[in-house]
Amino acid sequence: MTRLRPRLQVDVGCRWAKAFACQVEPQLQEASVRIQRTSVGLDVHARSVVVAALDGVTGEIQRARLTPQYRDLAGWLEQLPGPIVVTYEAGPTGFGLARFLAAAGVECRVAAPSKLQRPTGDRVKTDARDALHLAKLLHLGEIVEVAVPSLSQEAARDLVRAREDARSDLMGARHRLSKLLLRYGLVYYNGKAWTGIHDTWLRQQRRELTLPGTQFAFDAAYESVVAIVDRRSRLDAAIEQMAAESEFTPVVNRLGCLRGVSTLTAFGLAVEIGDWHRLTGRSIGAYLGLVPTESSSGGSRSQGGITKTGNGHARRLLVEAAWHHRPRYNATSLPLRRRWDRADALARARGHAGNQRLHARWEAFDARSKKPTVANAAIARELAGWCWSLATIAE
Repeated sequence: MTRLRPRLQVDVGCRWAKAFACQVEPQLQEASVRIQRTSVGLDVHARSVVVAALDGVTGEIQRARLTPQYRDLAGWLEQLPGPIVVTYEAGPTGFGLARFLAAAGVECRVAAPSKLQRPTGDRVKTDARDALHLAKLLHLGEIVEVAVPSLSQEAARDLVRAREDARSDLMGARHRLSKLLLRYGLVYYNGKAWTGIHDTWLRQQRRELTLPGTQFAFDAAYESVVAIVDRRSRLDAAIEQMAAESEFTPVVNRLGCLRGVSTLTAFGLAVEIGDWHRLTGRSIGAYLGLVPTESSSGGSRSQGGITKTGNGHARRLLVEAAWHHRPRYNATSLPLRRRWDRADALARARGHAGNQRLHARWEAFDARSKKPTVANAAIARELAGWCWSLATIAE
């Protein structure tokens, strides 16, 4: 255990708070209350957990290296003076620790890694320093939390992301197969690729590859494509079933009133965003990284591409869906009508208004000869607002 002198306590924990307190009115200083006494930062890894606890009253700092077993951490936390608040970075270890601490009655705040403040001159990074840094930020109230999903929501996310992995794997497998044939001058010219006719053509090309090594390579690449397509189909069927009979079904049905938002897209958005009520129509674009970057100073203002922060999967779904609003809007489209039949009248009306608005925006961009990719990012940002509007309709 290390005990800090009073002057050092201000340096590590209260310097910023004291400087701010000198500028506020006396009555505000009297009304302030301490949220927690002990701030605990955890640097969580697969085989170890490094802990740093900062006592906000005495300035004492306690450090330890524990096993990743939750009971070991709980026993160590019981020795600290309360009330206790714990934080750790969101990462590959998941949210099991946060749920365990919540069940044990310990407040836990899972920090967004991209929002953690770190001094620009800090060039030393160790587990112990990271844990203490988290404890200090927690003590100062500078932790930006991420929402902890429920077990059912996390399971649905696993399903959606498995399907996303299958999509990415299929793109790579198809690319390898087509480029293998391209090296031998075998190119498909009879229409759209990766259809039934194209598949028949692919199987016939094996005869054109005379060397055994090339034939084996072709067999491996083709079998990989077939296996991934089968895996993707099974995942699609599981998503369709869960979208029809789960806690996400009402939101999926309402989001389906928009063009380009079919079951797979609607379910992906519902699962990835989770609690729509923590966002607003204005903030959801920034949350998904669909707002432009900006570098402004004084009277100058410079904007660049979108920030691409937040959930990349949800952002990709919206960008792909935004392209569907460029063609002429047909409210009598059979697939769209089928999705409308699953939603209530208010959702249908709002979806119809959104479809009209987004198509009108596309027409305005095209009339100004706006670059399509730039225009589509703007449409995707507005589409996110319409999705939020539909998802938060009172049932």
